Amino acid sequence: MKVVLRDEVPSLGRRGDICEVADGYAQNYLIPKGLAIRATRGSEREAEAMRRRREIADAAVLSEAQEMAGRLAGCSIRVVARAGEAGRLYGSVNAANLAAAIAEQERVVLDPEMLEIPEPIKEVGSYVVPVKPHPEVAAEVSVEVIAEE
Repeated sequence: MKVVLRDEVPSLGRRGDICEVADGYAQNYLIPKGLAIRATRGSEREAEAMRRRREIADAAVLSEAQEMAGRLAGCSIRVVARAGEAGRLYGSVNAANLAAAIAEQERVVLDPEMLEIPEPIKEVGSYVVPVKPHPEVAAEVSVEVIAEE
């Protein structure tokens, strides 16, 4: 049976996709849960229009992410934090701190989830932090953590 997805279904596709599924799966699960509707000519046209709008929106998001990555590539961020004699920070520098520092110093607003820091920075030094503003776009930012005087 052909169905048009009304919501994202992990094993099938995204909203607006037209899928061929088993009759029982459609009638007993997808349609009663409101995840899909039976495909008709009208619903297929509507799904195609939705797919085109989604492609345009995805292209705009990708373009914005590429511009952001271009602005961040090669930039160097300085973060000042309180540290002990051995260079160990009293706290730590996490993704939210780095996002705030990037916004302040480079005028680029990032969501902290875009910064791929495996664990918070706990020592003074230089680090390279990968930034992924989009699944298809990546950049690297140099971060220098210095001790507060």
